[in-house]
Formats: sequence, structure tokens, C-alpha cells
Amino acid sequence: MMSYFEIRGGKRLNGRIKIQGAKNSALPVLSAALLSNEQCVIHNCPELTDVAAAADILSHLGCGINIEGNTITVDSSKADGYEISDELMTKMRSSIVFLGAIIARFGRAVMSFPGGCELGPRPIDIHLSSLRQMGVVIDEEHGKIICSAPNGISGVDIHLPIPSVGATENIMLTAVAANGITTIRNAAREPEITDLADFLNMCGARIIGAGDSIVTVLGGRPLHGCEFSVIPDRIVAATYLAACAATGGRITIDDVIPSHLWPIIPVLAEAGCDVTVGSGEVTVLAPERLRRVKQITTMAYPGFPTDAQPPVMAMLTVAEGTSVFIENVFQNRYRHTAGLSRMGAKLKVEGRVCIVEGVPSLYGSAVDATDLRGGAAIAVAGLAAKGITRISRIEHILRGYEKFDEVLSALGADIKLIN
Repeated sequence: MMSYFEIRGGKRLNGRIKIQGAKNSALPVLSAALLSNEQCVIHNCPELTDVAAAADILSHLGCGINIEGNTITVDSSKADGYEISDELMTKMRSSIVFLGAIIARFGRAVMSFPGGCELGPRPIDIHLSSLRQMGVVIDEEHGKIICSAPNGISGVDIHLPIPSVGATENIMLTAVAANGITTIRNAAREPEITDLADFLNMCGARIIGAGDSIVTVLGGRPLHGCEFSVIPDRIVAATYLAACAATGGRITIDDVIPSHLWPIIPVLAEAGCDVTVGSGEVTVLAPERLRRVKQITTMAYPGFPTDAQPPVMAMLTVAEGTSVFIENVFQNRYRHTAGLSRMGAKLKVEGRVCIVEGVPSLYGSAVDATDLRGGAAIAVAGLAAKGITRISRIEHILRGYEKFDEVLSALGADIKLIN
């Protein structure tokens, strides 16, 4: 039998925890370390299967890798590989972010299409069309992406059709090696974009405007190694805050950047939580029973994040009244609703809309984690439910949450990892 989480629900979460480094920042930063041609020391990398997969890819490309706790040292001085095997690519969806770094370093790249959570079509064509504008020749053969830059990489003006995080990152990574200036219009504005730009700038790049909708990259500057610390994970923070609210608890999360949580905090407040924001910390005190939240619409940052939607939905299944969710990012982001319904939640999905009619209590059940955030949602529901919840396929959860059971146990949850 595969490993699973067993949660005995009904315990209020209480206490103080530190939030791990952001997975969605660590992965592009690790890929960017390939560009330095020297040694980079990257702190606050979460201990996750996705991060381990990124380290394996770098090692496969010829980098020296040393992992000590949450610090990963990457020596890319002897890197000489430009091809990623199918096995490594399918370990994580975010592996596509290595495309720009490999092309920038070697002028060519070969990889298969990435793996990860199946949340519907992802706009990888935006990545490829952007790189083509920069002079990269791309052939797609038998599920592989084969890239070369016979005439070098050119700085260009790129207008993204949607503010894709992955495409913005891949363009930035490629553009640092380009001849001339690259301007990205309608760029993604997520904090993880800013973190990648900060890392590249510490390595000697010149990137202006990250975090805004127009990002400018001055290409051709020589890069060197640096020491860097990854930002805290805002989605993990949102998940634990939702779990606290669902159980009627009181927790403080440390090592966070409160401004990254501004899309989440008003939702918690509307649900009846008392939210206190300090310097690098957020405290939530939940009421006896949550109130409904009128409407939550997922959007690109600084809107409400799609990754926080599943755990917040789980939280609101036990609120008084009816909450409405509108999912604008991933078309298959409601896969977790089947598991929540199995636990007694009243949900109605129509296209991009999910109507959540709060119930007095949920009941433990045996449920599969369908994807990373959907698995976290089932865990939030299990913490609030009566009885025992058994969550299978927890490899999805472990892709994004470091020591998930240990963190929740420290807050008083009754959760066990059964191997």
C-alpha cells in the first residue's frame, strides 16, 4: 500500500509556525543558477519532491549539487548538458522553466513536454512563441521540444496574450543572454517573478520593472555566482491560515511577507476571522463558526490566487451561508470538489462557477488527493471534520508542502503519516 495521511478531525489549531520557502520561487531560481557559470548558494529552499527533481535536473546537466537542509549549493562551472531526459521532465510540471536557462547557457536545448498536476491546458505555446520571437528555432518531434539559436538570441519587444508566470520567467532567463534589450509587456506580476529578477540581478544581470506589467531586460551582461535566500511561500501560508479558520483556531505564521497575502486577508476577514498583521507575521483568530464569503474570483496576481482557491473552498464548506467561487485560471481546478462532497460538503459546479452551501459539519472519509492544492483542500476539510479522514496519493501534497504532517502536528492537529 502507498503512504497516506490519517487525520482525526475536530481539533482546533493553535500555536505558531514558520513558513517554508516558496516552491514556485525556488524552482526558477535553481534553474537560473545554471547561467552563472560559477557557484550559487541558495537558502530557504523547501525540502520537497519538486525541489529534489530540480536538483536532479541540474546534476544531469553537469552541475555540482550540494544539499544541506534548506540550502542548495549549485556549481554550474562544469555544466555541459543541454538535454533533459523524459524521466526527469515528467517529475514536475515546472521543469519547463529550465528551457530558457539551457538555451541562454548553451544556445540549444532538448526536452520533452513537462509533467505535474493535470489542471487542464497550460499555455506552453506562449513560452515557445516568445522564444521564437527572440530568434530561437524550435521543432516539436515525437513529444520532444528541440531548440537551437543558430544566429544567437536577440532582444525584442514581446507582448504576452495573458500574464503567464512561466512564460515571463522563461523569457527573462533567455533574455539575460540576448543581444540587446528585451521588453516583456503584460508580464506576470507575481512575487516569484520579482524574486527571480532579484536573484538574476545579484548575479550581475540588469532587469528593471519586475513585479509590474512591463519588464525590461538588458541582455549580454556577464553573470557570476551569488548567495541568495528564497522568499516565503504565500500559498502554503494561505493553506495553514485556512486550516486554522476551518477548525476555529488561533495561529501565528512567522517568516512571511504580509503584502504577499493581501489577496487572502480580506477573505479571512469577511469570513469572520480577526486578522492581525505584524512585521513578518500574520495572526488569525477564527470565530466559533465562519461566515460565508459572498464571492471569490481567482485572477493573476495581485488578484486572488488560483492555488489558494481549493483550501479556502474547503474552509468555507463549514461556514454559515453560501459562498460563490469563480475560477478564471485553470479549467480543471475543481477536481477536489468530489472529495469534499464525499465528506458531506454541499457543492454545485457549473463550468467556472462553484457554489458552496455551508454545512454544520463534515465527516471523515477515505479520499484521494487529486493534485497538489486539491490534496491540501482535503486535508483542511479533514482537520475540520468529525471522525477520521484517510488521504491517499499524498505524493501530490508532498510536492508543495514541507513536513506537512509535522507542521500541522505542531499546531495541535491529530495527523499521522502512515507508510
